[in-house]
Amino acid sequence: MANNSFIDIDRLMVGDIYTSDEVWDNLLVLCDGLGSRSAGSAEEEKAADFIAEKLLAYGLPLVEKEAVKYTGWRRGNAKLEILYPVQKTISCITLPHSPPADLTAEIVDIADGGPADFEARAADLPGKFALTTSVTYPVGSKRWVHRHEKYDRAMLAGAAGFIFVNHYPGYGPATGSIGPDGPQCGEAPIPGISIRLEDGEYLKRLLQEYGRVQLHLTSSDEYFAATSWNIIGELPGESDDAQVVMLGCHYDGHDIAQGAGDPASGVTALLEAARVLAAYAPSLPNTIRFAFWSAEEIGLIGSTQYVLKHESELDQIRFYLNMDAAGVVSPQDIVINEWPELVAPFTKYHDQMALDFEIGQSLNAHSDHYPFMLAGVPTGGIGSLKPHTGGRGYGHTMYDTVDKVERKGMREAAALAARLALRMAGEPSWPAQMRSQSAVQEILNSPEHREEQALAAQVKAYLDSKEA
Repeated sequence: MANNSFIDIDRLMVGDIYTSDEVWDNLLVLCDGLGSRSAGSAEEEKAADFIAEKLLAYGLPLVEKEAVKYTGWRRGNAKLEILYPVQKTISCITLPHSPPADLTAEIVDIADGGPADFEARAADLPGKFALTTSVTYPVGSKRWVHRHEKYDRAMLAGAAGFIFVNHYPGYGPATGSIGPDGPQCGEAPIPGISIRLEDGEYLKRLLQEYGRVQLHLTSSDEYFAATSWNIIGELPGESDDAQVVMLGCHYDGHDIAQGAGDPASGVTALLEAARVLAAYAPSLPNTIRFAFWSAEEIGLIGSTQYVLKHESELDQIRFYLNMDAAGVVSPQDIVINEWPELVAPFTKYHDQMALDFEIGQSLNAHSDHYPFMLAGVPTGGIGSLKPHTGGRGYGHTMYDTVDKVERKGMREAAALAARLALRMAGEPSWPAQMRSQSAVQEILNSPEHREEQALAAQVKAYLDSKEA
């Protein structure tokens, strides 16, 4: 093991984390007590107050609630009927930010919804329902294909509606936003719903036997002016020119579930990291900032608004560590978002801490690190470098409940985050500086990200034309 100058603080923090049940108690409050904490709900506001009160109780001297205003979405009723070749009603849920619908159309099977799948069936999609699955690595794709990308490809191809089939048996429908990402979000252009695997397979069998299947969708979802809150806590650095190490996780979930793994296991791990750092490492040269984001699940709204509001301060941030669902990530590695100069310090920390986490480079656009990355801030997160080709599991379903989460995972995530933050805040100098916007664009235009960026440009042009 490399020389560990933080060994005494490490032992105090780790010993406390593993002999306290604070992470579990907090998980129970967030999930059993406050339910889904969906964006714009009374439960989300109560969760914001709970988090702020906890940070103050843990001894953080600076705790703020920052209001986040945006277009909220409220679930109504949804009904999906088969009109041909049989008459039958199928259970469904609308996807967040889906507009109210009264739509009759036939379906087109887009298989697992990879780019090649859409290219093969694009000519058949205008005026139809695009039927695809939640598989994250479609056949022929070397990268994760997110639900939002599948929805966007359907929309651009002229589909009238989008049907998202959970590919796990027995898990029911899988939710997830289809509204435009950004500081305000807003209405999705075409309705989107989710159904369980078993009903999706039934529709496919009908399509294969009869050649066409006609559906009628009605839904009564609505939009409203919403307010949520980002919760920011700080342990101020003692240096006159203190920089900031920032750790963050969103606390809002989806309205159909407790969101225990995604995101509450990360929220509790982040709270625990704040607790032990405040207790055992209050005097550091640089600031440690803890951010609990609102409205992530419907478009990264809380973190995006924070980046816009605090644009002039972003160059003070050494590193942003994202902890979305960190307590159920396995293995818990450190994923750096294309910052080769940061491999050396994290390798040093790995050796000091005598832990087995891996360090690698990767980037996706679907959690709260992304607005910071786009602004040029050095970013990364606790994630797995092993591709989870199966999908989300219980995540985004009604079965993402407390019984799926273990103390061990939350404790490990809390200890990893606290020990890393201690070291990053104690470094005399930091090798990574903010990127220029041209450097950010160079990364986004690299071969591994070019396809997604081209799609994003098409979506923006489409939405701009709709507004005009």
